[in-house]
Amino acid sequence: MEKAGVDTSKAAWRQQVVDLLYWRDVKTTGVVFGAALLLLLSLTVCSIVSVCSYIGLALLSVTVCFRIYKGILQAIQKSDEGHPFKQYLDREVALSEDMVHKYSDMVLEKLNKGVGELRRLFLVEDLVDSIKFAVLMWILTYVGAFFNGLTLVILGVIAAFSCPIVYEKHQVQIDHYVALVSNQIKDVVGKVQAKVPGMKRKAE
Repeated sequence: MEKAGVDTSKAAWRQQVVDLLYWRDVKTTGVVFGAALLLLLSLTVCSIVSVCSYIGLALLSVTVCFRIYKGILQAIQKSDEGHPFKQYLDREVALSEDMVHKYSDMVLEKLNKGVGELRRLFLVEDLVDSIKFAVLMWILTYVGAFFNGLTLVILGVIAAFSCPIVYEKHQVQIDHYVALVSNQIKDVVGKVQAKVPGMKRKAE
């Protein structure tokens, strides 16, 4: 029963992410994309401590000004509306123990899978996969020479919010070219595996 609840929660969360990346609600996606991009661009200019401090000061300035404004307005109108943020202050914001356990278990599961996969690659359980991983690491050394980590994150965010919608509109053409490239890569890998001893997979 608990497993079914976790699966339902995962499915709902994934659907929300898909709706966000595919711009189902343009206003919501625009706000999230704009805020994320602004935050990342700010980090390229200032340190993360400065950025967090400025964001905190900006939010606090807005809430303090609004609180003073409502207080003055209530005094002039002689109304008794109370604290303007009372409905938010009364809400329960503490994380439940079940929620903490659920998400910590999910993170632990992903972490264990990642560690197991890295062990498999570094200890060369499958020679082909390890060589592919080595090629990827070699390519990343060149990527790292041109871009720092923050720049890659910014490009990743832009790609995450643009590629899905572009793919949705041009799916047929993109699938066609991806299939061509994939077939070419498979042909090259097959030729290399046939010529180099020890590179055939265990199943073969």
